[in-house]
Amino acid sequence: MGKGGMGEGGRGGMGNGEWGMGNESNYLLPTPYSPLPTPHSPLPTPYSPLPPPLLLPHSPLPTPHSPLPFNMNPKSKRVFVTGGTGFIGANLVQLLVQEGYIVKALVRATSRLDNLRGMEVEIVKGDLNDPNLWQQMVDCQYLFHVAAHYSLWQQDREALYHHNVLGTRNVLTSARKAGIERTVYTSSVAAIGVGAAGMVVDETYQSPLDELVGHYKKSKFLAEQEAMQAWSGGQEVVVVNPSTPIGPGDIKPTPTGGDIILRFLRRQMPVYIDTGLNFIDVRDVAWGHLLALQRGKSGDRYILGSQNLTLKELLELLAQITGLNAPQHTVPPWLPLSVAWVSEKILAPLGKPPSVPLDGVRMAKQPMYYDASKAVRELGLPQSPLKVALQDAVDWFMSQGYVNN
Repeated sequence: MGKGGMGEGGRGGMGNGEWGMGNESNYLLPTPYSPLPTPHSPLPTPYSPLPPPLLLPHSPLPTPHSPLPFNMNPKSKRVFVTGGTGFIGANLVQLLVQEGYIVKALVRATSRLDNLRGMEVEIVKGDLNDPNLWQQMVDCQYLFHVAAHYSLWQQDREALYHHNVLGTRNVLTSARKAGIERTVYTSSVAAIGVGAAGMVVDETYQSPLDELVGHYKKSKFLAEQEAMQAWSGGQEVVVVNPSTPIGPGDIKPTPTGGDIILRFLRRQMPVYIDTGLNFIDVRDVAWGHLLALQRGKSGDRYILGSQNLTLKELLELLAQITGLNAPQHTVPPWLPLSVAWVSEKILAPLGKPPSVPLDGVRMAKQPMYYDASKAVRELGLPQSPLKVALQDAVDWFMSQGYVNN
């Protein structure tokens, strides 16, 4: 909703998925806009080396769009992008370059640049929390703040609030200082929450903060509040909430998307959890960002999603594409929940890397279904066939050596 099935983190078991219920954190903001009580640590380790992506052409917009509500100067095409090395960010950067925008991408000193290879992009090394970040933005008109720390491990809670909440606050403050004309902030459906008993929800729905499962979801909710505060202070800010992106170029497989596909291809999914998600072609997510810049209403949020599918339906689509058998049996929630508890509460403190995120399993107990009709209606969000995105994702993983046999 943005840089991950059952699970936007780890590997093995049920996966580091977008699937959990976590305890209240000592690092939570008591109100949406008050400062965090303590500073947070940086990301624990740099990302591991990743193979180069093979991003495919973006799907065309299906229909003409209404006149621009935002008075964009067609000659003002310099954009600043955070998170451009990630799955959504790289697809967005590719689209922006394709559409004639001049792109400046902020990357961390430790970031792998494989996803930007071959693109005409100005690379700027820095940090989301750098108080002088605004100086890098002064020659740009528009900002896409896509970067986020995605982890469902409870041990990463400090990094989540440091990067997602404080980082977003600083990025938006920097945009104001630099005179950025309009910002698109990449939130997530995780910030919206889920409806009761598989109910499909839209942008008007909001789970209370204490009902959002895990620190990732809470941090994204609080970061979205930072965006709304910037808007209330006079900045042009449009919020987009991607669901689960699928497609080529998922170099750090997202737990709710690419990781499910990979475990299916590797035959590491003998059973599945009875749950469901909303999926969308990642290239449509990129279009949704650009359309939000051009046509979105400042102060509004737009769900960037497409099809609501049960996990069983997704696996059956993968079976049709690959000829491999889909798992036929579900597993009761208490079983992976028990494994996850042992993994995070007992093995992880002993130095053994956890394989199953507790919050991820808890999230999977309830389907996460969303209605993206507002973005389709107001922005013209494309709704490309999910089977094509799945086929492209399978082909990409196979071609990049993610599957050995």
